[in-house]
Amino acid sequence: MSATLGELAVAFGCQLRGDPDTRIESVATLAGGPGQLGFVASKGYLEALAATRLSAVVADARLAASCPTAVLMHRNPHATFARIAALLHPPAPLRPGVHPSAQVATDAQVDPTAEIGPFALIGARARIGARCRVGAYALVGDGVEIGADTQLLARVTVIGAARIGQRCVVHPGAVIGSDGFGNARDGEGWLKVPQLGSVHIGDDVEIGANTTIDRGALDNTVISDGVRLDNQIQIGHNVQIGAHTAIAACTGIAGSTRIGRRCMIGGGTGIGGQIEIGDDIIISGFGMVTNSLHEPGMYSSVLPVEPVRVGRRIVGRIKRLDVLGERVRRIETASGITSEQATGQHDDD
Repeated sequence: MSATLGELAVAFGCQLRGDPDTRIESVATLAGGPGQLGFVASKGYLEALAATRLSAVVADARLAASCPTAVLMHRNPHATFARIAALLHPPAPLRPGVHPSAQVATDAQVDPTAEIGPFALIGARARIGARCRVGAYALVGDGVEIGADTQLLARVTVIGAARIGQRCVVHPGAVIGSDGFGNARDGEGWLKVPQLGSVHIGDDVEIGANTTIDRGALDNTVISDGVRLDNQIQIGHNVQIGAHTAIAACTGIAGSTRIGRRCMIGGGTGIGGQIEIGDDIIISGFGMVTNSLHEPGMYSSVLPVEPVRVGRRIVGRIKRLDVLGERVRRIETASGITSEQATGQHDDD
């Protein structure tokens, strides 16, 4: 699909500087060429922008003056670029029907507008909504419900009577509804605790490749509307994630944790179990969250990488803190200094 700059400006509420009849065939980076559209949202790309051969870029008013080419001006260039990219590069059209190699249980309900791909398996009492796509080798287990316009791509597994809302995208290899890590100590061994809950996923959720979402032990694991989950994330049983929260790759969330709305969690973060994270909280990458966080804002932990000599010295000093603290307490006691005096607190504060 292609469109003129004039058509794009009208469709997406942009102010155009340039020839409205210029035709755009595709989107590209700033290294692209004629007939392509890019975007710039940071001064860090000004050098690449100056050399671009693109037909046009999307930029805000600050950067528009630095553009050597046509500009679609918008206050949010990244989001506008995303919408234009979706228009110019639509997904492959659905091919309604069930592939001959797929297996569909006799009591499953598959909307006639849905596409069931090669070797897919649809279990008993499963329900597949209108215009859904179930990719090759995907498994939709017994009692699972998939809302309209949702895409389960290749090798996705949805079991445990999970429910997925409308317009969701689940990328290859994701597993939704597997048993949570429920074990009770029994002498020297372990006794498996039956996992009887399910997984409820709202509308407009995207789940990355090889991400796993465990079913609840008794209640349900809940992923609310608009959540974005990157690749290889582990979400434990009974976790609840609020609407429009985004979580980057390789994050692990232990069971029964509750995460609020509009949070952003960086990659490689570890979040302990049975804690609460409030709304509008940002956790930087490789964070270690072991206590509840309630106040909105940005949080971080874990020391950044250092040359090995410096890193070892820092670790050594951290390990000696308990010894140093005990020496300070003895000195305070010998000097008659109270804990309130040592911390600067007073009875009349």
